[in-house]
Amino acid sequence: MNDSLADVYVKHPASMRWTHIALPSTNLDTTINWYTRFTPLELLDRRTDPDGESAWLGHSDQGDKPFILVLVSFTKDHDKGQQPIMAPFAHIGIEVTSKAEVEEIARRGEAEGCLVWPPTMMPPPIGYICALKDPDGNMIEFSYDQGVYAKAQEVWG
Repeated sequence: MNDSLADVYVKHPASMRWTHIALPSTNLDTTINWYTRFTPLELLDRRTDPDGESAWLGHSDQGDKPFILVLVSFTKDHDKGQQPIMAPFAHIGIEVTSKAEVEEIARRGEAEGCLVWPPTMMPPPIGYICALKDPDGNMIEFSYDQGVYAKAQEVWG
């Protein structure tokens, strides 16, 4: 067997899985700090190689079914400034546990100058939402009563 085709890791998923979304980051430290303050995501791993550096963020209670936000800062892009982002509607959605939590996130986002959509009640299944921009300009939606969690529980239990 060709050594380059040998497995590196011992553990693998039992079936094909959706595992991550990757976004460019202009300043990795600033972006990690923003996500760990405004979202429930925690730093899982951080790596550096000749091409640049990256960080993996996720939920610590999802070890068996991880879904990771990968932030990447490529050395070759450092002089280019901010890279293309998700906008104006493309976004990452996070469902929270109450309307008050949406309002608190919006209040904190407004105080830090990153609130984009103020708390708004939308028709079902959208729910009560607000959105912030991360340090790279990506839209992060926070919702309550959106129905994603409820539908997944209903269908997949």
